[in-house]
Amino acid sequence: MAARKSKLRVFALGGMEEIGKNMYVLEYGGDIIVIDCGVAFPEDDMLGIDLVIPDFSYLIKNKQKVRAVFFTHGHEDHIGSIPYLLRELNVPIVGTKLTLGLIETKLKEHNLPQVEKIVVSPGEIVEAGVFRVEFIHTTHSIPDSAALAIRTPVGLVVHSGDFKVDYTPIHGKPIDLQRFAELGREGVLLFMCESTNVEQKGYTMSEKTVGSVIEDIFRASEKQRIMVATFSSNIHRVQQFVNAAANHKRKVAIMGRSMVNVIKTAQELGYIDIPPNMQIDIAELKNYRDEELMIITTGSQGEPMAALSRMAASEHRQVAVKPTDKIIISASPIPGNEKTISRVINQLMSKGAEVIYEGLMEVHVSGHAKQEEIKLLHALVKPKFLMPIHGEFKHLKHHKQLALSLGMKKENIFLMGLGDVLELTEETAKKGAAVPSGRVLVDGLGVGDVGNIVLRDRKHLSQDGLIIVVVSIEKETGQIISGPDIISRGFVYVRESENLMEEAKNTVRDALNDGEDTEWSYLKTLIKDTLKEFVWIKTKRSPMILPVIMEV
Repeated sequence: MAARKSKLRVFALGGMEEIGKNMYVLEYGGDIIVIDCGVAFPEDDMLGIDLVIPDFSYLIKNKQKVRAVFFTHGHEDHIGSIPYLLRELNVPIVGTKLTLGLIETKLKEHNLPQVEKIVVSPGEIVEAGVFRVEFIHTTHSIPDSAALAIRTPVGLVVHSGDFKVDYTPIHGKPIDLQRFAELGREGVLLFMCESTNVEQKGYTMSEKTVGSVIEDIFRASEKQRIMVATFSSNIHRVQQFVNAAANHKRKVAIMGRSMVNVIKTAQELGYIDIPPNMQIDIAELKNYRDEELMIITTGSQGEPMAALSRMAASEHRQVAVKPTDKIIISASPIPGNEKTISRVINQLMSKGAEVIYEGLMEVHVSGHAKQEEIKLLHALVKPKFLMPIHGEFKHLKHHKQLALSLGMKKENIFLMGLGDVLELTEETAKKGAAVPSGRVLVDGLGVGDVGNIVLRDRKHLSQDGLIIVVVSIEKETGQIISGPDIISRGFVYVRESENLMEEAKNTVRDALNDGEDTEWSYLKTLIKDTLKEFVWIKTKRSPMILPVIMEV
């Protein structure tokens, strides 16, 4: 009887009120399933941070309940944090062939032990505890993308995954709209639908439309070396550039670790076709004329360590940008990356290269549905309740307005934040008590050891620098034996500020001589307060001050 009274709990640990680190959880009684396990990339103020991953603490606390992790597709914002989760949980992972192939590469990089992998095709159903999960074929900017139909004890939940309605995809069949219609007739309790492009009217163009633009660019580049920067996981786009290079008898060189890994995996699994003898190593570039070459590289988002950014900054050891190069940036900026991309474009152009990007030609189409496609899926699925997912708050809000225009009741649409729990029965849905959520920062090998206080200190150091004050005092009397010596890093150039530094030393020495106590904590506070006030009066800056006291 107790099980019958259980409610289905649905919540997001990532991907809600943000773009990236998608992770959704369904819980019923003693069973939990997870959908996707992605990363986000650091914002400008996250100094030194490599990746941002979800807070897994709720799942770790309830690890005995977690039955499996299901993946909708192989983009980083959906698979990138799985190595970090699998360090804590040993659970089966379920997905299509390419998606699990890309995850396999990632797990090898992290030296993780083998986990149970369940490879599925669209139409197949996997049971995990009380849940029965069906994979539905969709179209996106990577092959093997899927939506999920999840049968639960209280009703049917449909998770759209990332999708667009592409009737002429590069690889495989069009999106399976018929299956969505069948599910709609069956009756859908909850629809979890992506919101990335919900602000944009109309339809997203087919990936094939980029192909004709690419051909035009190749025809107009007879004497130029062509470089292409795109997302490493945008396999459809890579294939179109490879096709154009083959048509124009160009060799292909691949740069960037993630690009090399993804293309290697996709080739092994049959998702990219590069003709024999067409692919060459970067070291072989010198053996060919410019018009015989195409380079595919990472760096479409201006990432500082990516190959394109290093070439733009003249820091790449193997490839230098030439004035005769034509460089195509075939991606749209992820929100927040506009400045870094613009800087890279400016650097490339200053070297004389011709740069083609989205604002100039249609060298990119989105992999996400616009308003009319989202409306189409809504009309087919006909859900009782809606939880917009995969978007910042403005996207979720626009999605709500779109659903209202389709006739959904306001009280049946739930705008949720990270950790907010939606509790469902067969007839009702309401918000329940929230679960722990947030973001965990990855810096090198450290996971979660950099928090807000460390970031605040890094920001402080980056803005005003550091002053270290070293003083030696006699243990018994507390008298100053040597110092104070002042070391500046990132505050002022000492050789040009000798008077300021000498004055600072004298101010600290006078304060210590007038001090009423010899306790370390008192002396450290005295040094910090005295020097902080002096520096502010003299320079209107607030460097970090570190007193170092040595007893002799």
